Amino acid sequence: MSVTTVPLRPVSKGGLWLMWFGLAALLVAGAAFAWHMTPRIGFEVVKEGTGNSPTRADVVLVKYEGKLDDGTVFDANEQAPMQVAQVVPGFSEALTRMKKGGEYKITIPAQLGYGDRAVGPIPAGSTLHFNVTLLDFRSEAEVRAMQQQMQQMQQQQMMQQQGGPGAPAGPPPGAPQP
Repeated sequence: MSVTTVPLRPVSKGGLWLMWFGLAALLVAGAAFAWHMTPRIGFEVVKEGTGNSPTRADVVLVKYEGKLDDGTVFDANEQAPMQVAQVVPGFSEALTRMKKGGEYKITIPAQLGYGDRAVGPIPAGSTLHFNVTLLDFRSEAEVRAMQQQMQQMQQQQMMQQQGGPGAPAGPPPGAPQP
């Protein structure tokens, strides 16, 4: 077996630029195709809100109504607290784009909703349509602190009712004197 060598011509500078330009064009076309094929939510601002947007680590308070493609309402709530990271991916993405006091129309494709799972009245493969108002949001740490304060207040009230520390001395007002 013999090896034959073939001399290669050097690539001119103009040819080198064309090669890099062609490679860049292929990369851009591939990225555009991937972007086009990635499911995205529909997000329409009905009324602009103010301030910052919540993060995935926040807890939001929202008013919402969820419908299916045929207009069937599958869920609604006037004041629903939600952890942004704990909802379906499309809803989470939408929440991080909202501002306090704003009203929004959101369309979530099945891939960013419940996918091929049926959940309650929502059939598998459903596109979800929401009208959402972001009422308020807090960090998870703020919510935990508020919950601890409420628990402490409830414990104090129970202790007062049972006559423990912090309870008023003597019989309750209006009780007959012995």
